[in-house]
Amino acid sequence: MITTEDPGKWNVALTRRRTLLAGAALGGAALLVGCSEDSGPGRTDRDFGTERLRAGAADDSTALLARYDATLSAHPALAGRLRPLRSEVARHVRAFADDADAPAPGGGAGSGGPAHRAAGGAEVPKDEKAARASLAEAERKLADARTKALVDAPPEVARLLASVAASGAAHAYLLAEGGA
Repeated sequence: MITTEDPGKWNVALTRRRTLLAGAALGGAALLVGCSEDSGPGRTDRDFGTERLRAGAADDSTALLARYDATLSAHPALAGRLRPLRSEVARHVRAFADDADAPAPGGGAGSGGPAHRAAGGAEVPKDEKAARASLAEAERKLADARTKALVDAPPEVARLLASVAASGAAHAYLLAEGGA
């Protein structure tokens, strides 16, 4: 304990405490600068990895949306069953892209043309049941891929991936069982 009887020790202790506090303040300021959201040198590889993960997930959902549009174009009678699922997929695109220019949830069936091809060149089966099964398989594969991506995803993106993967698995079930 420092007493007023020994002012030399008191000054040394006060100086050390000020130095410690000043160092802590500077260190905290340095940490805050490193956490900025600009694209400067404070960004980490993890930030860029997260952006790539979100962009890839948005692209995957966009491709799935194109499959729904091609299927709806080839089989207009399925519109009542597929539109609610298509609408959810459009929301997934917007959630991953975080962009107002993403496809609208109630969008049209698209113009698949006479061949009715989805993005990636997958042809829509001519039979309605086979077309639903094809969509179910696409939903299942994408849900599985998203589940595997959870391991490397940061918490916020992992929650989104998990939610969308669960939705995709439900879509696959509904499509395969004829409930959709």
